[in-house]
Amino acid sequence: MESNELADIWKEYDRKIDEAKILNLQSWALNLHCFETIQLQKVASRFSKLAAFKFRAVILGIIWLAFLGTLVYANHMKNIYFTITLAGIFLISLLSIFFYCKHIILLKSIRYDHNIQETQKRISLIEISTLQSLRISWLQLPFYTTWFWNDEWINHPSHNFWMSAFPITICFLVLTVYLFLQLRPENIGQKWVKMLLMAGPEYKSLVIANEFLAEIEKVKQNL
Repeated sequence: MESNELADIWKEYDRKIDEAKILNLQSWALNLHCFETIQLQKVASRFSKLAAFKFRAVILGIIWLAFLGTLVYANHMKNIYFTITLAGIFLISLLSIFFYCKHIILLKSIRYDHNIQETQKRISLIEISTLQSLRISWLQLPFYTTWFWNDEWINHPSHNFWMSAFPITICFLVLTVYLFLQLRPENIGQKWVKMLLMAGPEYKSLVIANEFLAEIEKVKQNL
């Protein structure tokens, strides 16, 4: 009789341990779910602000394009250098707006249904596209040194143009080519490239969002 009672006691003890384990696992699962939800809400908040920023940039970009178009039309090719300069800035600005629209679509297409890997893939796509947008934007730099050129200045006997304005444009052109060649995905790990990217709110938001997702993965690995 005592043996049976002892066996029952052990069975009851084992049952309580199993129940405790189940409750503990349920508690861990609930805590993980809550943590994951909070982190994804932080990511969603970051991306919502980033999409709003890019939308405002697109609106301002359209206004900027309209302004450039008005200047080109008003010039009527009187100064070919002025016209070519503004046309170059117009085209590059138009490409930048295209990239921003693409980023907005990608940001809005992200689903926050706890699919961390898919979200990280979308972030990587936006990171690469942001880098490409930055490369394109730098191409307009030399044009800001040529809008005031004119034939009278270029052909002036004093050669002031060739001693001042032209060398400055060449320097900006060399800098632009260098940046265009260096700002590539394979160089994103370089310190100066990352510092340049982190100077603006766009790439910084993507990095912070990735950190939120990395925290989720770290918690899962420690379970």
